[in-house]
Amino acid sequence: MTVGVVAGMAVAGLAAPALAHVEVSADKTTAGAENVTLTFSGEAENPKAGIQTERVVLPDGIAPSAVTLVKAPAGWTFTRNADGFTVGGTALKIGTGAVWKVKIAKLPDGVTRLSFKTLETYGNGDISRWIEIQQPGQAEPDNPAPLVTLKPGPSTASATSSPAESSAAVAADPSTAAAPSTTPVAAPAAGGSSTWWIWVVVAALLVVGVVAVLLLRRRGSSPTPAKE
Repeated sequence: MTVGVVAGMAVAGLAAPALAHVEVSADKTTAGAENVTLTFSGEAENPKAGIQTERVVLPDGIAPSAVTLVKAPAGWTFTRNADGFTVGGTALKIGTGAVWKVKIAKLPDGVTRLSFKTLETYGNGDISRWIEIQQPGQAEPDNPAPLVTLKPGPSTASATSSPAESSAAVAADPSTAAAPSTTPVAAPAAGGSSTWWIWVVVAALLVVGVVAVLLLRRRGSSPTPAKE
């Protein structure tokens, strides 16, 4: 029975994932934070060669141009790639872990988990791929990508509420309904009325009537010529 238990443990040990990981930590852990320093540490797991390069793929929301090197192993250089960056140089001694630091100009807003897929290459060409995304509430995968967990940033929901949401809020609260407008409405200009010509005709008739009355009065008051 003892032999069976030992054999079972040996099989389980062979099936288990390597204990070495690449891990990352941040000095600021709030979404949207600026000038954040990330510290990466890669454990050496190859008994035949030392770590030579560490290639990091950045998560969405962080551009390679927003990353600068803070610290790396002696003699290593920093190179930006299309999707991230690489630090590397002369292979480290066998069994020596790699530690490097970079500064991120700004973390993305509205996220709480940032995964940094990392390819760890050794001097003999072997590659350890730490690229599996860790899912919340699930067991850690065999080759987890380095993960930073963030706290939500300041809420801006009230400042960015949509017009539909604002209208719904007003409709739900009668006390906030707008009072009827009391601003007087100006009458349409005379020139814009379609009946302006009627007034012109009326005015003309009045003028003609006045002239006719005056002429009749003038004739009636004229003296009758004397008969011879």
